[in-house]
Amino acid sequence: MKRPRALDARQMRFYRRVFAAAGAYNLAFGAWASLYPNAYFDLTGLPRLNVVPIWQCLAMVVGIYGFLYLHAARRLDAAWPIIAVGLLGKVLGPLGWAKSVLFDDWPVLTGWMLVFNDFAWWVPFGAFLWKTRPARSTPTA
Repeated sequence: MKRPRALDARQMRFYRRVFAAAGAYNLAFGAWASLYPNAYFDLTGLPRLNVVPIWQCLAMVVGIYGFLYLHAARRLDAAWPIIAVGLLGKVLGPLGWAKSVLFDDWPVLTGWMLVFNDFAWWVPFGAFLWKTRPARSTPTA
């Protein structure tokens, strides 16, 4: 049976803090984007949406991830799938942004949000997934 690799006490403290920070950030961003749905568009010079509820729904999803990251901070033993899905979203989001800049005429200035929403979390999320990946099982004779 494959068992996950163990973290030492220092690593556990570090990842608890990182995931708690990610949770707090996502909750704050979700609340901001939901309560002030035009703020991002005003800051970046994009035209305001005529379908504000779609942006607010996205904000709700981002906020819900905050609760998952807070759970991961408390339960590192159960964090792997949450952090894996979170990292996937943090990679796919910038790819969607790049498509919008290249083909949909979005201004490059809109990318500032990627620094905080996505890029800041790549290294710690990826390192956690690598460090806690299941150990290879050795065949028994």
